[in-house]
Amino acid sequence: MAKAKTAYVCNDCGADFPRWMGQCSECKAWNTISEVRLAAAPSRSARDGYAGATQAQVQTLASVDLSELPRFSSGFNEFDRVLGGGIVPGSATLIGGNPGAGKSTLLLQTMCHMANTMGALYVTGEESLQQVAMRAKRLHLPTDKLKMLSETNVETICQLALKEQPKIMVVDSIQVMHMADIQSAPGSVSQVRESAAYLTRFAKQHQIAILMVGHVTKDGSLAGPKVLEHCVDCSVLLDGSADSRYRTLRGHKNRFGAVNELGIFAMTGQGLKEVSNPSAIFLSRAEEHAAGSVVMVIWEGTRPLLVELQALVDTSPLGNPRRVAVGLDQNRLNMLLAVMHRHGGLQMSDQDVFVNVVGGVRVAETSADLTLLLALVSSFKNRVIPEQTVVFGEVGLSGEIRPVPNGLERITEAAKHGFTRAIVPYGNKPKQVIEGMEVHAVKTLAEALELL
Repeated sequence: MAKAKTAYVCNDCGADFPRWMGQCSECKAWNTISEVRLAAAPSRSARDGYAGATQAQVQTLASVDLSELPRFSSGFNEFDRVLGGGIVPGSATLIGGNPGAGKSTLLLQTMCHMANTMGALYVTGEESLQQVAMRAKRLHLPTDKLKMLSETNVETICQLALKEQPKIMVVDSIQVMHMADIQSAPGSVSQVRESAAYLTRFAKQHQIAILMVGHVTKDGSLAGPKVLEHCVDCSVLLDGSADSRYRTLRGHKNRFGAVNELGIFAMTGQGLKEVSNPSAIFLSRAEEHAAGSVVMVIWEGTRPLLVELQALVDTSPLGNPRRVAVGLDQNRLNMLLAVMHRHGGLQMSDQDVFVNVVGGVRVAETSADLTLLLALVSSFKNRVIPEQTVVFGEVGLSGEIRPVPNGLERITEAAKHGFTRAIVPYGNKPKQVIEGMEVHAVKTLAEALELL
């Protein structure tokens, strides 16, 4: 009997090594390398047609058929937005999220809706069919047309799918799937990698859209090798804090649309409900507007989003004052405080500075710079900024206010929500007057501070 071949693979990044080591030289993680048994090399025919074509053929780029495949709706406008306009036939989509975020609930609602118009197959490997049926009954979903399958063997799933010929299929989850030729346990690097590659190849060859559920690690990243995200067409993450009823669906990779698109859902007793006006949940509900609170307009994917930013500046009893930023970059806060001192004439070196973005939103773009500085000045001087004021703009190191993309769309969105005053960069000043909106265009930080 031939000796089984083994390899040492990192569970975090999927790197291969000839022998065991305590630290992975690729991702620098400790104690993540484990021994796996390798399956026999598959025949060439088993690897053919990964991208959909079963025969290799050389052709010019101009001769490629550009007829676009019609997308079909998931039943959720927010879900379709994140996917780039709907589900593409033959695509492979990976949906990750923390335990209890609502991944299975979202997909069950989607599949029950789509089963009314096309063939839909839901494959569950973690839950029994009775558990899925109980959830569907609790959510009052139509269950007469959705086909169910409880199986973890990938080859068996694909064989049954060929008989049923569904247009869309859900695999919940990829971490429990396995292939018979691979000896390692389900959830290992080898099993996850080969199972995802097999399902992706099957989706493209037979034009079946596959939605795969993926687990996440304790730091929030998708579990398994990085090649899992590389081989799929779309990778989205459903996130939400334990104390919040709202869930955010964000696209991290999308071959058919924009990345970093954001969808907002609310978790209710009847499942996930999409939020048609997400800006309303991030704005202040306080009866009295306080100092240090300013509303800004950030750009998420392809749409503007109104978010409230709060700042608290207080005298520090410590020799080294604290700088705390929640939802913003800590280093950028320190840099803007230096700009404020140099070009705004305000010294906060003896003050504790706390900054928070309301609603748990993470702001990564630079359009929040001017909003942050005006909120700090408002709290430091205990001067309330008018409630119907919206601010955005990037601040340079020399104190200049730089324009940001999509300035007109941001101002228009603020006007739709009843804001009547805007402080924006001079480069984003609209050419035409916006009804009901008083726009103040500033070039420097000193000009912006004079408007307070």
